[in-house]
Amino acid sequence: MQGMLLTKGMDIKKDIAAPVLVAFIICVILCVIMIPLLHKMKFGQYIREEGPEAHKKKAGTPTMGGIMILLSFAAVAGFFATKYSEIIPILIAAGGFGLVGFLDDFIKIGLKRSEGLTPLQKMLGQVLVTVGLAVYLKYNTDFVTIIKIPFTDTTVDLGWFYYVLLFVMVVGTVNGSNFTDGLDGLAASVTSVIAIFFIVAGVLYRMPGVSAASAALLGALLGFLVFNCHPAKVFMGDTGSLMLGGYTAAAALVIRQPLMIIIIAFIYLIEVMSVIIQVFVFKKTHGQRRFFRMAPIHHHFELGGWEETKVVTMFSLLTLLLMMVSIIAL
Repeated sequence: MQGMLLTKGMDIKKDIAAPVLVAFIICVILCVIMIPLLHKMKFGQYIREEGPEAHKKKAGTPTMGGIMILLSFAAVAGFFATKYSEIIPILIAAGGFGLVGFLDDFIKIGLKRSEGLTPLQKMLGQVLVTVGLAVYLKYNTDFVTIIKIPFTDTTVDLGWFYYVLLFVMVVGTVNGSNFTDGLDGLAASVTSVIAIFFIVAGVLYRMPGVSAASAALLGALLGFLVFNCHPAKVFMGDTGSLMLGGYTAAAALVIRQPLMIIIIAFIYLIEVMSVIIQVFVFKKTHGQRRFFRMAPIHHHFELGGWEETKVVTMFSLLTLLLMMVSIIAL
């Protein structure tokens, strides 16, 4: 009886298994077609001089692979959006931030400008997408400014402060996912686990659209990982990393659990916080000290002797454990 209630209005085979498989197949096909094209167009990754020495051999590896993730996800999730309206804000956030990332990648890689979008332009793009998401949620859904406190049955009406939280949470999550994309398969592996969590959350909260959209993203990421696992044949670039942050933030907002981001997307959080701490300490000591060996924090572990694959494995395992904690917190 309980199983019947949890799946009420949802067909597990059609709304979860099918999106995973279809998005996986689409992404693999797109990668097979587009990776050689990216090679031919010389859309290769630029490696920072100050980055880890071992990463310099990756220079020239095709990037902007996030296009394949975004197209696969949008095609499958868009199909289900005609059936489940809660997918629309997720598509708005993923597509909007993916577009900001695409512009940054194209200027950087396609037009051969090392900086891409300026920090101001990138922030403006992120603000515009966040505002668009907030407006859609307010006027096109049963929007409330009430949030649930994890691990409790307590709810709090934040009133106008909800919008402050929304802005900080969305922009922070997007930049956290962006910093997480620094090792072969890291962002895709971590976000695959996050997508599994939202599949489960969608079932528990009887929001089949959240489950279907998350299943579509999971399938797209698994297809991309075929080519992105170490040694990577393609990188996702900002197109993919910003898109993943947008999806994660929007999914948390749709299930009305924005504070859950702190747990399930903990890797995003420590990645962005490591950069903030590193910059703060560096400036305070006038360049004399660094808090980490290198930031973002995945490079700190690399320089500490961990193999790249070990960092990816450990960060993914930590996210998997935190997924279990997050399910309990629901």
